[in-house]
Amino acid sequence: MMDTTSNLIVSSPNIKYTDDFIYSDYEYEDTLVTRNKNELVAKPYRTSLQIKTERKIGRVGVMLVGWGGNNGSTFTAAVLANKQQLSWNTRNGKLDSNWLGSITQASTVRLGLDEKGNDVFVKMSQLLPMVHPDDLVIDGWDISPLNLAESMVRAKVIDYELQQKLKKEMSAMKPRPAIYDPDFIAANQADRATNLIRGTRYEQYLQVRADIKNFRDKNKLDKVIVLWTANTERFCEVRQGVHDTDENVEKALRANDSEISPSTIFAMAAIDEDCCYINGSPQNTLIAGVVERAEKRGVFVAGDDFKSGQTKLKSVLVDFLVSAGLKPVSIVSYNHLGNNDGKNLSAPKQFRSKEITKSNVVDDMVESNRILYAEGEKPDHVVVIKYVPYVGDSKRAMDEYTSEILLHGTNTIVVHNTCEDSLLAVPLILDLVVLAELFTRLSFRPNVNQEWTPMHAVLSPLAYLLKAPLVPPGTPVVNALFKQRACIDNIMRACLALPPVHHMQLEHKVPFLMSDLKSGAMFASTPPLKKQKLAHENGDQ
Repeated sequence: MMDTTSNLIVSSPNIKYTDDFIYSDYEYEDTLVTRNKNELVAKPYRTSLQIKTERKIGRVGVMLVGWGGNNGSTFTAAVLANKQQLSWNTRNGKLDSNWLGSITQASTVRLGLDEKGNDVFVKMSQLLPMVHPDDLVIDGWDISPLNLAESMVRAKVIDYELQQKLKKEMSAMKPRPAIYDPDFIAANQADRATNLIRGTRYEQYLQVRADIKNFRDKNKLDKVIVLWTANTERFCEVRQGVHDTDENVEKALRANDSEISPSTIFAMAAIDEDCCYINGSPQNTLIAGVVERAEKRGVFVAGDDFKSGQTKLKSVLVDFLVSAGLKPVSIVSYNHLGNNDGKNLSAPKQFRSKEITKSNVVDDMVESNRILYAEGEKPDHVVVIKYVPYVGDSKRAMDEYTSEILLHGTNTIVVHNTCEDSLLAVPLILDLVVLAELFTRLSFRPNVNQEWTPMHAVLSPLAYLLKAPLVPPGTPVVNALFKQRACIDNIMRACLALPPVHHMQLEHKVPFLMSDLKSGAMFASTPPLKKQKLAHENGDQ
């Protein structure tokens, strides 16, 4: 059962609402395992946490690097179409705007069970205060001078009649000049590159900072999130003494070092302007020195590369096969597309960046089962991307998964996927912005005698939305999709002093619990609902 009409209030001695904050007393539990020769010793672990969620969101702005590209123009069109609740006619009839594909706007979270034993689901944004898409203020940079209406026409993603309804408003939106370095993106992008920030890398960095400040001040914003959705760069050549520390990155920037990429310049400028920076393309932007810079300044960063439908499906299938005791031995991913992303990726160095992120999405699942895989053993994993201009934004993908089964037999699953690339990516951009903003308002402490501390500067809980998620140094990367999604859901539940969802449903399997549920004794044993002011409801409605 889904309930989107009722106000959500948690009644618990472990939660406290004020006008400014939600306070949660939470017991974090796990199992600690130690090895003693051939013996594994498992011991339950429990620690008490206090979690504080700031309720006031403020005015939030989004600056997109690559605003005039397919993703940037489509994101802007989607925000405006939904805000104005636009409808438009197509050969398939009248269509309405929506946010399908967004987990914050179009997916649900299990809240609990009702008196009849049925699961109750709520919209994710009902759990905690989140910025509403209608309230976002949008700006950005692009190497192309086209206004957003012209960019939307060039992208060929939005239906014609909807383009006409958005044309006037989007014509007034013009990208700020961006940074163009032909050594980092494909040479075939040169014809677009006429709207540029000139000067040395340090001068470009200063201009980006000035742009962010101008945007913030002009729109009276409380918070700005900068997100890279521009072309995939080649991987920079990471060097000791250049990329390894905050100080060295700063020196290299001022020295105009050729291995300081445009995306790194944007990241440094965003961090120094106290803006969360999200990298949505496969490139090593968030190098050690940049991450250290974010940690020192208490600014949040996340990346790398939007996780589209094909990669989500890959992580689901491989996780399913490995969990079922089957051994994937060959994974071959082929796709072709005809948008500007495909054009840029037709260059070998830029393709290599994408290949790396696509190839790493199964690593943690392989590591989880040493019955199947010996140390150092991995499936053969091949990624092919081809540029076919005719298909435009319609990406065609084919994935072949071959597994070893009982007595060395084989099983092959082949999946063909056709998707509109930007219409899959844009909801991910929205979710990255909405969830990143939420996570900046969370604080933790072990007890009342300690200072509140924010989450780590690297927002690894956003892994569900990213192909090659950045994690804090020395921590494991999780690529299994269900684990990534459960992480987001359960962090939000922890903020409300609610236990993680475990899916045991013992109230439907153990006779005396079944009896307690049926008789009403289960609900009678819970504390009565506390009176709360309407202003103390949790998320949006």
